[in-house]
Amino acid sequence: MGPRNCLIVDDSRVIRKVARRIVAGLGYRVEEAENGQEALAKCKVAMPDLILLDWEMPVMSGLNFVTALNGATAEKRPRILFCTTRTDTLDIHRAIEAGADDYLPKPFDEAGLLAKLKRIGAA
Repeated sequence: MGPRNCLIVDDSRVIRKVARRIVAGLGYRVEEAENGQEALAKCKVAMPDLILLDWEMPVMSGLNFVTALNGATAEKRPRILFCTTRTDTLDIHRAIEAGADDYLPKPFDEAGLLAKLKRIGAA
């Protein structure tokens, strides 16, 4: 099995940089996208093993991205972790129902992200 790939989808360069450092430390090759539309295009080229996903982004939201990704047939389904400021229980349920594996409130730290990645089998 070769190196695992992670796609970080967030309109914040700071969040992408922090998340990149953490997942790269786990041995992932990391790609980034600024919105769901850009991420969907990258997934059509090569489906990652893990997607860290913001909810609120311009062009295409994280929730719309997950819904569109579910519509695309793929040989493997990536693990999807929402990383967002939305913490309402209804939003969490909507994310999981759409296809996310788990949910991590922002701002997050390395310990919190690693714990969630272990929980979904991605660390």
